Amino acid sequence: MEKLRKYIDKIKPNFEPGGKYAKLQSVFEGFETFLFVPNATSKSGVHVHDSIDSKRTMTVVILALLPALLFGMYNVGYQHYLAIGASESFITTFIYGFLAVLPKIVVSYVVGLGIEFVSAQLRGHEIQEGFLVSGMLIPMIVPVDTPLWMIAVATAFAVIFAKEIFGGTGMNIFNVALITRAFLFFAYPSKMSGDSVFVRTSDTFGMGAGEVVEGFSGATPLGQLATQTSGDVVLTDIVGNTISTWDLFLGLIPGSIGETSTLAILIGAAVLLFTGIASWRIMLSVFAGGFAMSLLASTFASATYPGSFLTPVDHICLGGFAFAAVFMATDPVTGARTNVGKYIYGFLIGAITIIIRLYNNGYPEGAMLAVLLMNVFAPLIDYFVVESNVKRRMKRAKKGGTTNE
Repeated sequence: MEKLRKYIDKIKPNFEPGGKYAKLQSVFEGFETFLFVPNATSKSGVHVHDSIDSKRTMTVVILALLPALLFGMYNVGYQHYLAIGASESFITTFIYGFLAVLPKIVVSYVVGLGIEFVSAQLRGHEIQEGFLVSGMLIPMIVPVDTPLWMIAVATAFAVIFAKEIFGGTGMNIFNVALITRAFLFFAYPSKMSGDSVFVRTSDTFGMGAGEVVEGFSGATPLGQLATQTSGDVVLTDIVGNTISTWDLFLGLIPGSIGETSTLAILIGAAVLLFTGIASWRIMLSVFAGGFAMSLLASTFASATYPGSFLTPVDHICLGGFAFAAVFMATDPVTGARTNVGKYIYGFLIGAITIIIRLYNNGYPEGAMLAVLLMNVFAPLIDYFVVESNVKRRMKRAKKGGTTNE
């Protein structure tokens, strides 16, 4: 690392004002600060710094995403070989999934970071690091068969219209990854729902052979739930075997790449909580809201809405609920910032997710819309929390009490 540091210091003058490559200063600075913590210090005023900057924060989040991503890669291969009636080794299964998912990650980063690099150069600003996480989230929340060009178009739309026009990282009011998914869902609905998009049945990489088994269905459990017409709820895998709560928790089921395994997602949650990166208040309240709403629905279960017969645990393990609770709702930019506001914000996300999921058969998954909706209301929630605190302190001051809490 010392040699790399010396080399960077040697070429740095070329990218500074007056240097040969001065126009690429933002690009150079972005790579430099990604590799090394900046040693610049404040020259005036009082500033408090801790040992971790935003790039390191994003790195921790990416590390927390790895369990869900790696499991998702394996599950892509597992669902593929299950669909074609073949049995392969763990390594072969994982490699198939890895090769299927990797191009999506590459496209997401190339398009998103490319736009951010160009935007930074045009504005003469530093390159922001926010897309380091968004670029990983995007391929994890889409079906495996989503065409690469669609991911590219949706990513470009989200970065430009949900981020850059608001001022870049830290200024956006919507979660960029979820805007990407929303764009795909409403612009290309046939590629985001149905029986054929969540399981890749074609032997794309020549790593196995076989025909699709009779009765194959690639619909996710939530997709099956939306089409059932009675209270006798039976969820099955792609070859017709009944899915248990344990299967839902492990995640060996059809679904978006990184959203199926609640276990892997909870491992990521532990990393975020241990490092203090994510808010435990939001995370806990999302699960509490979902549990409470699904418990209420199951108490008054109706055959008209089959999902109301599922247990709260099943609902939490289904679809993108856990992924949204851990990685989407806890976004510090688009979420609530006051402590009380975080509880309200998270609880409503969990409750609204279940409401959409149960009582809107046209849209079996509600996590995306719930988070985006609460992104809009997060500032309002914080406003009322702050106003409430101000009024309480003013009232206390009038009574002769202290204003310190």
